[in-house]
Amino acid sequence: MLLERTEVQTFLALAEELHFGRAADQLGLTTGRISQTIKKLERRIGAPLFERTSRQVSLTPLGSDLAADLAPLVHGMDEAVRRAMDRARGTTGELRAGFLGAAAGQLLLKATELFTARHPDCKVTLHEGQIHDAMTRLHDGELDVLITAFPVSQAVAGPVLLSEARVLAVPAGSLLAAHASVSVEVLAEQPVIQMPHDTPQELRHERTPTHTPAGRLVPCGPTATTFPEVLALVAAGQGVFPVGEHAQHFYPRPDVAYVALNDAAPVRWGPVWLESNTSTRLRAFVQAAVDANGTTGPRASSS
Repeated sequence: MLLERTEVQTFLALAEELHFGRAADQLGLTTGRISQTIKKLERRIGAPLFERTSRQVSLTPLGSDLAADLAPLVHGMDEAVRRAMDRARGTTGELRAGFLGAAAGQLLLKATELFTARHPDCKVTLHEGQIHDAMTRLHDGELDVLITAFPVSQAVAGPVLLSEARVLAVPAGSLLAAHASVSVEVLAEQPVIQMPHDTPQELRHERTPTHTPAGRLVPCGPTATTFPEVLALVAAGQGVFPVGEHAQHFYPRPDVAYVALNDAAPVRWGPVWLESNTSTRLRAFVQAAVDANGTTGPRASSS
């Protein structure tokens, strides 16, 4: 073999970081070891792969070409090993499943019950997410799968498990509460409670748009970090908030009314996960979620 695995890893880490210290941190090595390995590799290649100055490190054209050739090969090797491990483990082990909101929780419980019956050797642990942290926990590896409202980005969006009408949470004593239904255009006339700034942008835009379909500006109300806080702000008369119709069953309050939005798109719920975390047990869990919730709904597109 012309190159050792450690040489390839060191070269690609430095090609990515273009900094000896950061490359060393990434690999858990010393900067001296990084430098020695690169020099050894350059002697074997017969030409410099990096240009080094006191201020910066950059790839030579040869180094850039080598990095472009090696990176997909290493990724393919890692994927092959991951697939082999996945096949060996099958549906055993542990699957960490999260949910965002009561509707997602009900979908998750049904999925877990059926999955556990089918695969008793795999333990499912349940975790509740909040508006501001659910997707972060998925990307940080704390969760294997999350049942949430669509849309999502930077994740695989699975089948739609539930599609429900959209309603508007309003103060119980307000004029809006007297209506059986209203148009989405009413959002231009009321402050809308805002989701946290670290909520995924596409979800924030879908739930609390900046403009109505007719192009009217939607005024911003105060920001809430949890759904109970959203409802508390609504009850206090500080704004309104669009939700799925399940909210009136799971979150009834004497000071909050739910009014149908007669021209709004439905709220869709389903599982999402990272492509890099796809496994036999995850696929089996998603299938159980579909079967348990009586849906053969289409996949939601991921951005």
